[in-house]
Amino acid sequence: MRVIDSHTAGEPTRVVLDGGPDLGSGPLAERAARLERDHLDFCASVVLEPRGHDAMIGALLVAPDDPECAAGVIYFNNLKNLGMCGHATIGLGATLAHLGRIAPGTHRLDTPVGQVGFELHDANRVSVVNVESYRLHKDVTVEVDGLGAVMGDVAWGGNWFFLVKDSPVALTGQNIRALTDLTLRIRAGLDRAGITGRNGAWIDHIELFGPPVSDTAHSRNFVLCPGGAYDRSPCGTGCSAKLACLAEDGLLAPGETYIQESVIGSTYEISYAPGRHGGVISTVTGQAFVTGEANLIFNPADPYRTGIRL
Repeated sequence: MRVIDSHTAGEPTRVVLDGGPDLGSGPLAERAARLERDHLDFCASVVLEPRGHDAMIGALLVAPDDPECAAGVIYFNNLKNLGMCGHATIGLGATLAHLGRIAPGTHRLDTPVGQVGFELHDANRVSVVNVESYRLHKDVTVEVDGLGAVMGDVAWGGNWFFLVKDSPVALTGQNIRALTDLTLRIRAGLDRAGITGRNGAWIDHIELFGPPVSDTAHSRNFVLCPGGAYDRSPCGTGCSAKLACLAEDGLLAPGETYIQESVIGSTYEISYAPGRHGGVISTVTGQAFVTGEANLIFNPADPYRTGIRL
């Protein structure tokens, strides 16, 4: 299986170029559902130890529904497919440029949640135009073990998020374990309370906000991903969900640039335009760098060929 690795603002992406499962034909959302239903061993084997690690996101290249798109892609982690992934889209743009498949300019990708546009500025800098994002519920209170009531917003940015405006734990590298534990407890509290996204969707991302460290940034965040790892980048879909909340609260005007800082200090430039259905169309700009090319080997005698899952 041939793969190319990259990182976007510190967050890793592994693009599967060939050797993935045959998902048949049909709409990309249906092919993504087949991946999750029938091939989770493949997903875990690509992104988990001993070949990867918990923070890695996979991107399976497939034929697009629309031949005008640069590629079709299904993003996944070790648990499920992801509707959309901002950092991985930036990483995929840099990877396609590295392969010589695209030149600087505007391109489109087919994803399970719809077509996503991106602009390749140079070999490493990419702007992603996300699907329409929106806030579903404002100021939702959830009881969290060991902490009590925590208030946040439920919003969609390509994935479902619970966004907490003022983190009760400082957003520093020294607090990564404490922040991970806190966000896992918040997610468990949401599950117990039956608080979901639209149509009962699992809120699999938890996002905490606090003051930035950089003088040029507006905010710092910590994002818990579905598999339990934290996002090293400022999280593209999380930024989109954040913009939907800022827009609805009248705190950021269309076209105004907002600098979101991650818990490791990396940044995205983000802005939005009004959407067609009351939400926002966000643009997320960041840098990605290719870090390696490899052929993954799956020996039938290897007891951990499908990944280490504890």
